Amino acid sequence: MDIPVMRCLAERQGDVLVLTMDYPARRNALAMPLRKQLEDALEAASDDGTRAVVLTGAGGHFCSGGDISGMDVKGPYDGRERMRRTHRLINLMAFGNLPIVAAVEGFCVGAGLSMACIADTIVAAETAKLGAGFGKIGLMADLGLPHTLPHRVGPAKARQILLYHKQYTAAEAAAMNLVDEVVPEGQALAVALERAHFLAKQAPAAMALTRQMLATGLHEALETERHFQASLFTTQDFHEGRAAFLGKRQPVFKGL
Repeated sequence: MDIPVMRCLAERQGDVLVLTMDYPARRNALAMPLRKQLEDALEAASDDGTRAVVLTGAGGHFCSGGDISGMDVKGPYDGRERMRRTHRLINLMAFGNLPIVAAVEGFCVGAGLSMACIADTIVAAETAKLGAGFGKIGLMADLGLPHTLPHRVGPAKARQILLYHKQYTAAEAAAMNLVDEVVPEGQALAVALERAHFLAKQAPAAMALTRQMLATGLHEALETERHFQASLFTTQDFHEGRAAFLGKRQPVFKGL
């Protein structure tokens, strides 16, 4: 059996590190091994002279969400451990010293949207599609999105995005401050690099402390999220949602 490509590509461009999620079989779905590779790359970057990071995806897509095929959670402990491991990456992105710019092409949904919203700046191609959609498989938004999304778009709009699963165009996203800049298709990485090089020239300590101030409250939100999502992993509705997704059918939720 062929093993699918699943890797985080790291490329230095001066003092900017470009991290590319590359999992073509799932449109760069954020599988657990890929999360660990991203974490390792960011840890290494904090000690090698990197001053800013660009996060992007290969193959014309940013990230299609979590890897639902790999969400084989056996019980509450498995769910809590899964969230604990994921939160190491989110905390590193949010509270680390390096500013992050997201370069979004194609799909940026579910966990992909969470990752983008942790970034300091989101540059999106005009053909990008952004949305949450966690509820389609019986889960709540995670990776900090219940905290970061209201800070970007306001509580009322965040509620609509999280509850109704709509996918938004880049223009619609920009109109509600979900993305910071819209560029022609294929240009997101180039523009994101420009923004990252600007951030890399700023005073590092001031940049780091500003980012940490802006992330105030995220630790507490992640702890609540860990308990809630771990509980949802044990529900029949989640198992029905996962089976329906993999079977390409509509789920039938029963509140169990």
